[in-house]
Amino acid sequence: MSSTRLSSKGQVVIPKSIRDKHHWHEGQELEVIDSEDGLVLKEKRPFKKTNLKSVAGCLPYNGKTKSLEELEAAIAQGAMESAKNDDRR
Repeated sequence: MSSTRLSSKGQVVIPKSIRDKHHWHEGQELEVIDSEDGLVLKEKRPFKKTNLKSVAGCLPYNGKTKSLEELEAAIAQGAMESAKNDDRR
């Protein structure tokens, strides 16, 4: 377990081993979440949370309409590729 100190300016140094593990770099934006157990630091995501309804149709598609079977096959293929990529890490 690592430890650090709060400076007189309210700054905290995150140990290098933790920064490296999370691939955090100088200037990295972090979210600070106050929880019952203390503070949680999370990498700030570049995009706001959204839902399908708000973005559906934003990209034009001029091809033939896909069948439900074609959509399900594409989803299954993407899931398999994602699992393979996770295994490589």
